[in-house]
Amino acid sequence: MATTVADVMVATLKASGVRRVWGIPGDSMNGFTDALRRDGAITWEHVRHEEGAAFAAAAEAAVTGELAVCGGSCGPGNLHLINGLFDANRSRVPVLAIAAHIPREEIGGGYFQETHPDRLFVECSVYCELVSVPEQLPRVLEMAMRAALARGGVAVVVVPGEVFLADAPSHHDPVPIRPARPVVRPDEQSLAAAAQVLNDASDVTILAGAGCAGAHDQLIALAGALQAPVVHAFGGKEYVEYDNPYDVGMTGLIGFGSGYRAMEHCDALVMLGTDFPYRPFLPDGVPVVQVDVRGEQIGKRIPVRAPLVGTVKDTVDALLPLLRPRTDSLHLGRMTAHYRRARERLDKLARDRRNDSPLHPQYVAATVDQLAAQDAIFTFDVGTPSIWAARYLRMNGARRLVGSLNHGSMANALPHAIGAQGASPGRQVIALSGDGGLAMLLGELVTLRQQRLPVKIVVFNNGALSFVELEMKAAGIVNYGTDLDNPDFAAIARATGLFGVRVDKAGDLPDALREAFSHDGPALVDVHTVREELSLPPKLTYGQLKGFTLYATRTILSGGGEQLVELTKSNLRELEVE
Repeated sequence: MATTVADVMVATLKASGVRRVWGIPGDSMNGFTDALRRDGAITWEHVRHEEGAAFAAAAEAAVTGELAVCGGSCGPGNLHLINGLFDANRSRVPVLAIAAHIPREEIGGGYFQETHPDRLFVECSVYCELVSVPEQLPRVLEMAMRAALARGGVAVVVVPGEVFLADAPSHHDPVPIRPARPVVRPDEQSLAAAAQVLNDASDVTILAGAGCAGAHDQLIALAGALQAPVVHAFGGKEYVEYDNPYDVGMTGLIGFGSGYRAMEHCDALVMLGTDFPYRPFLPDGVPVVQVDVRGEQIGKRIPVRAPLVGTVKDTVDALLPLLRPRTDSLHLGRMTAHYRRARERLDKLARDRRNDSPLHPQYVAATVDQLAAQDAIFTFDVGTPSIWAARYLRMNGARRLVGSLNHGSMANALPHAIGAQGASPGRQVIALSGDGGLAMLLGELVTLRQQRLPVKIVVFNNGALSFVELEMKAAGIVNYGTDLDNPDFAAIARATGLFGVRVDKAGDLPDALREAFSHDGPALVDVHTVREELSLPPKLTYGQLKGFTLYATRTILSGGGEQLVELTKSNLRELEVE
C-alpha cells in the first residue's frame, strides 16, 4: 500500500504500463528513486547525461506509442533534460518528465541550484505544473500523463524534493492512464468540398507525412483512385515508401528531384498528416486539400482550399466514396518514371564507389541497409547522416526510423538508440552517427556498457561538421571552424568495453559490419569517409548557385584550391541541374 507521495507516483506509472525511467539520480530525487527501488517493477535506467535521458525517452515513446518517462534532480539536473524534451515535444511523442525542485520554503530566495522549472519547461511541453503541496498528487500526475498521451508531447511535473517523501493522500487507488484510439473524421460538408477539388483536378499529387502511420492501406487506395504520385516528407518515409507503386521519393532539402517535380507539375495537392516546413518546395497557385488531426496545423505552410480535420485513416475512408476514380495515369507515369531515373542514379553512386578509397558515405549507408535486419530500428544524427539515411535506408513496413526531424538537434542518434533498444530488447538497433554528434554525447557509450544494450553504432567519420560546411558553401562562405580533430573512436569503444573496429577501405566494410552486427553486445564501427561529398538539394536556387560560385572563388584565393579539386572530382557524377 502506498505510504508516500512517491509511492503513489510509482503505483500510477506502473498501472499505466511504464516499465523504466531514464535519468541520473540526485538528492532531490531520492524519495522517488527509493520508491522505485522498493516497488521493484519499474527500472531506473541510469544514463551519463540527462540530455541523453530525454532523448532516450523520446525514442522509446516513438517506437512503442506508449508513455515514456525521464527524470532529473533539481537545478542543473533537470535543466539538462531540456534539449531532449524539445525534441520529444516537437516530434509529438508522449513523454513525462519528472523535474525535482529545491525545498518549497527556499523557492525564490536564490537557494543552491535554484532554477524555476515550472517556467523553464513551458515552451517545450504541452503541460507543466508545480506540485506545491502533497495533496495535489496524484491528480496533477494523472492530468500530466493524459495531456502527454492525448496531445502527443511532453508533460512536466515539478516536485520539490521533500514532497516525494510526504505522506500519501489517503484513499487513493492508482488509475491506469493509457493511450486512447479515437475515431476523428471531418464533417460531410468539408469532405464534399475536398472531393470537389480533387474531382475537378487532372494531375493530383499527394504529400504524405508521419500522420500516415497506421494508414498505409488508405494511402494506397487514395493514390490509386486519384492516379496520384506520392511524395513523402522524411517523417513519413517509414510509413509511405514500402509496397507503394505510386511512390516518387522524398522532397525537401535532403530529398531528390523526382519528389520536387511531382509537386511542381501538379494542379492539386493533397497533404496527408504532414507539417512539412520548407515552403519553397511546395507548389504555387494550386488548390490544396490538407488532412491533419490537429486543426491548428492546417494552412501553416501554404494556403489551403479544403481543410479536413481528422486522422488520415478515418478521413480517407470517409473521402474515398466521394471521389470519381480516374484512369488517366499520364501524370503518374511521368513522375514514377522520373523517380526510377533518380533512384537509379542514387543507387549507381553507391555501386560505383564500392572500391573507392577513401570511403564514400553513399556506399556505407547502402551497405548498412543491405546487412541490417528486416525489422531493424535505425536512428540517425542530424546533418549528413540524415541525408544518407533518407536516400539509402529501405523501409519495408517493419523497420523503424527515429531522428530529430523537427528539432534538428546534434547528438541524437546514440541516445535515441539507447531508448529504442531499452524498449525493444529483441530487435536490432543501429545508430548512424556523425563524428561531431557522437563526440558531443560520447559518455553515452558507457551507458551502453552499464545497461548492457546491444546497440550497433556506425560512425560517419569525415573529420568535419560537413553539413555546416555545405551550408557555408551554399552561402558563398569559405569553410571555417568546422574541422574535427577526432580520436580513434574504435579504440575508445574498446576501452569502454564495446566491440570496436576502424574501417578505412571500402573492401573491408562489409565484413566489419557483419562482425559488429552479429556481436552479442554493443558495437561501434568507425568508418572513415571522404570529407568532400557535396549533397545537393533537388531544387537549386539562383542564390545557392551564386553561393557555390563565390565559395569556389574565395576558397582558391585563400589557398584551398586542392580541397576544391577533390570536392569537384568527388561530385561531378552527382551534380545535375534539371
